[in-house]
Parts: sequence; structure tokens; C-alpha cells
Amino acid sequence: MILSSIISARHTLGWNSSSLFLTFRFLPSNQTAVGLSCKPKFNHGKFPRACSASSDPLLVKAARGDPVNRPPAWMMRQAGRYMAAYRKLAEKHPSFRERSETTDLIVEISLQPWEAFRPDGVIIFSDILTPLPAFGVPFDIEEVRGPVIHSTIRTENDLKALHSINFEKLHFVGESLRILRHEVGEQAAVLGFVGAPWTIATYIVEGGSTRTYTVIKRMCHTAPHVLKQLLLHLTEAISDYIVFQITSGAHCIQIFDSWGGQLSPDMWDHWSKPYIKQIVDAVRKKCPKTPLVLYINGNGGLIERMKETGVDVAGLDWTVDMADGRKRLGDGISVQGNVDPAYLFSPLPALTDEIQRVVRCAGPSGHILNLGHGVLVGTPEEAVAHFFDVARSLNFDNFSAEQETQEPKHDATASCLTA
Repeated sequence: MILSSIISARHTLGWNSSSLFLTFRFLPSNQTAVGLSCKPKFNHGKFPRACSASSDPLLVKAARGDPVNRPPAWMMRQAGRYMAAYRKLAEKHPSFRERSETTDLIVEISLQPWEAFRPDGVIIFSDILTPLPAFGVPFDIEEVRGPVIHSTIRTENDLKALHSINFEKLHFVGESLRILRHEVGEQAAVLGFVGAPWTIATYIVEGGSTRTYTVIKRMCHTAPHVLKQLLLHLTEAISDYIVFQITSGAHCIQIFDSWGGQLSPDMWDHWSKPYIKQIVDAVRKKCPKTPLVLYINGNGGLIERMKETGVDVAGLDWTVDMADGRKRLGDGISVQGNVDPAYLFSPLPALTDEIQRVVRCAGPSGHILNLGHGVLVGTPEEAVAHFFDVARSLNFDNFSAEQETQEPKHDATASCLTA
């Protein structure tokens, strides 16, 4: 497919946001944030300084813990049903598989929020289950049930269906990432993503979505050898898939262990963490300059364990206090998050206050501003635009000066001021 024909197929949205947020403490949105008075507190030491090129996107620098003048911002599920442009496109292409497995549609949908809001990260429109058919696990997506896997893997004989990942079946992912990288250049980070082995295994074992996870949790005790072999195969396939995304143009990769929070900490140590760590180690050998982000839904009991996987960034959900998460993680790792998605339904001044609070608690280095979960269906586009307007208005010069002069009112505020 010719690049120009794909690019020209995009809708130009030209969104003009309302900038009704409070300017107290930070620069107004029509000024450019410049300069940085604070020294980076979270210097990872995982990347050679040569990797920290001035041309790197802001998000990549923040992921590495390098000096930045403001926190970069993007949103999980920033491309999707809350956008009118997406809903209009979905009417013409009602199959999710078609939308997420057709290059020109992937590119158009991925760029919709970029054109509308100019986030600092542009994530490919895809799904964590997308690579499954490429290594032997076909699936369907039904209107009511969601993802359905008819050939579950629960026995040793079932494992025979698995094979090495075939990237010819994922050509649309590589093509889309190359086009996205061309489109945004270094103005924003192009983000790829994968599901963690445990999370992918829940779908393969359960046969689709579940609220109880009883089949796979029982399998931990009744057929642990089968589950381990499945997880090992997924680990290898996902590692290769990450490298494929990076070589295709992704600046950064997020690992979603969406259902890791359904495990007790002890079970997560046994059935999820080792496999994520193997992925991180394998990718680091081949792509040492690419930051890796780990997000777990319901991660309050797993924060310290997340760091032990070796990832560069820990994504915190909104149930975790940012200052507390920062303290528990310690130095050597960046954080991402963690505004409650429901704040986007609040009055804009309240949203502004919450963004400022989260950024203050995260501190002036190693923070990627995001929601604590994905954008909710029905979220006003004006609120999304406002979120990014506020993010662009932040300036750590002003921020640091305020921290030095403001008196803490209570312990929680004090922890944010010193985070």
C-alpha cells in the first residue's frame, strides 16, 4: 500500500479546545514551558548517556528519568469510542477485527487523538489478543461476549497447537508503526504494547473474558506443568513481538498485565513476575535503548514487585496515591499515571486541580502523566482536550519555586511536596 494514499485517507479533525482551567501555580496554556531548575532525582543508569539525544521525544526522556521541563502526557485508550470521529468510522467498519487489523484503519484511528489533542504519546490502535493467531491460537470477537477462544489450552495435548510467532500474519502492525513513526516524527513518542503472559493466558485457558478466573487459578494447582509451558511459550512469543514492534518504529512499549491484579501477591510472584522479567531481560539484550512500561490494573499490593521485573516505568492505577507509590518504588524507576478517569466528567477547574496534585506528588523527574486506567466511554472530548492543555502548561521552573515556598497543610501534602 502506498504511504501517501494511507496518510491522505485520514480525517483532519482540527479540534479547538476550551481552555477554562485555573492558571494558579502554572503557566497559562498559551505559553511554552521552558527551562528546568531541578536536577533529575530518578537517574536510572540503565541507558548510556548517548541514548539521551536532544531529539528524543519528551516521553522517552521522562521514561528514562532524564531532565524534562514538564511531564509528558498521553492516555490509555485515547483512541476509541469516546471520540465522535471514531464512532463515525466504526459505523462504516463495524468489525473490531477489521479496524484493528487493517493498516489504513489502524493508522487513521491511531492518529485521531494526535490530530485532535496533540498528546506526547501516540499508541497504535490494536489489542493485546491481536498476535494470538500468529502463534496458533485463533479467536473471534462477538458483539455481546467479547473475545472468544474456542480452542482453549488446558492439557498437555492442547499445547501442540502452539508454534513460533509468524510475523507475516502481523504485517499490519509493522506497517502501521512505520507509518505512525513517519507521521509524528520526533514530535511525540510512538507507543507499542503487548499483554503480559499471565493476562494472555487467562483468555486462552478460560476461553475468553471472565470475572472469576477460577479455571486458570485451579489449573495453577491441578496442571501447573501445562500452565508453565503455556506461559513460557507466551513469554518467548511476546518478547519477539516487542522486538518486532520496536524495529518497526515504536519508541516505547507498554506491557499490560491487566489481570495480574486478580492474583494474590504471592501468586503473582510465582505466575506472572518471572515471565515479565524474562521478557524484559530478553528485550533489553536486543533493544537496550527502548523504555518498557508495566501497567497492572489493581496494582496497589504489587508496587514493589513491579520494580523487581526490571521495567523502566511503573504505571500506577488511580487507587494508589501517587506520593505513596513513588515512595514505595524508590529511586531508579519512573512512574506513569494516575488521574482517575472519572475526573474527566468533573468541572474543568476540578480536573485541573487533580492534574496539578498528581504531578506535584510525582515530582519533577521521571513522570509520565496519564490516567490511572483507560478513557471511559462517554468522556467529553472537551475534557480530554483540557487534560492535554493543562499538561502542556506545566513548567517545572515555576513548580520547583512553589514547592520551596509553600507550607504543607497536612502530612499527605507534605509527602507530595517532597516526592
